[in-house]
Order: sequence, then structure tokens, then C-alpha cells
Amino acid sequence: MSNNPALKPEWKDLVAHAKSLEGTTMRQMFAEDKARFETFTVKVPGLLFDYSKNRITAETVKKLTALARACDLEGWRTKMFAGEKINATEGRAVLHTACRTPKDAVVNVDGENVIPFVHEVLARMKKFTGEVHSGAWKGHTGKKLSHIVNIGIGGSDLGPYMVCEALKPYTVPGV
Repeated sequence: MSNNPALKPEWKDLVAHAKSLEGTTMRQMFAEDKARFETFTVKVPGLLFDYSKNRITAETVKKLTALARACDLEGWRTKMFAGEKINATEGRAVLHTACRTPKDAVVNVDGENVIPFVHEVLARMKKFTGEVHSGAWKGHTGKKLSHIVNIGIGGSDLGPYMVCEALKPYTVPGV
């Protein structure tokens, strides 16, 4: 069977379920389930993930879980953490997790532990960021940088875009 989730019966089941909820409002969902907020939030120290204000039910979660199992999400996660080449488009490992892995960990790609390299790059990024923030890093005019332009596509653009969106409420007008 295809690896494409949209071709799996679990996907079709999920789509039909979503259609069945189309006319339901958040007010209805909260009125019918007094524990909705508690049911559809995850709390860990310093973080609250609230997905209660989405058109989701316990049945939705079951159907999403069934789709994840049908797609072997756990197997793919294991391969990702092991440094296997699961990016079929580029024929390489996806190393998103390596950026968050402790310095003493081992993630081998083609027989080489990539963690020391990742942490060296992270240290250079931290140094550069500190220099930009402090004004030690100057632009071509010799002046402190005041604006940053990000040019990227796909995944290289997504991170900076999400940071900018997250920080929008904290922007200082005119700066």
C-alpha cells in the first residue's frame, strides 16, 4: 500500500469525520463538554498547549491516532532519531532533532557522529547573534544593524518565519 497518508482508509475516515463536525460551533462544543479545556490541553512546566478551540473531539483524536499508526509514524520517528536517510527527495537524513540533542549524544549519519559538528555550528550562531544584539557586528556601512532580511524557501524559511510571527506582539513601533 502507498505511503501517502491521503490514500489510506484512515484518512478517508478522518475526512468524513471532519465533515460531520463542520456545522458545529466552539460554543456548542464547550457547552456540551464542560471539561473540554482540561481534555484538550497539555501542560508541562512553563508551557501550555491548548488545542481545545479547534473543531476536535475524542473521536477525532482516535481517528488521528489510527492514521498515525497506519502511516507507521513511530517507525519513521525511530528512523529520524537514528539518522537514517528518510528525506526521499534529497536522499539524506533529516537532522532537525540533532539541533536539540545534548553534546554527548551520538547520531551517526554515514558512520560519522554529526553532533559535534551541529554543536559547533550552534555555538557560532550564538556568538554571531550576541554580536548582532550587542552592536559589535557592523553592517557594510560600519553602523550597528537595525533590520534583518531573511531570504529562504521551504524549511529554511519556516523557522525564521515562525520566530517573526511569534515575536510580532513584542515589536517596537518605528524600530
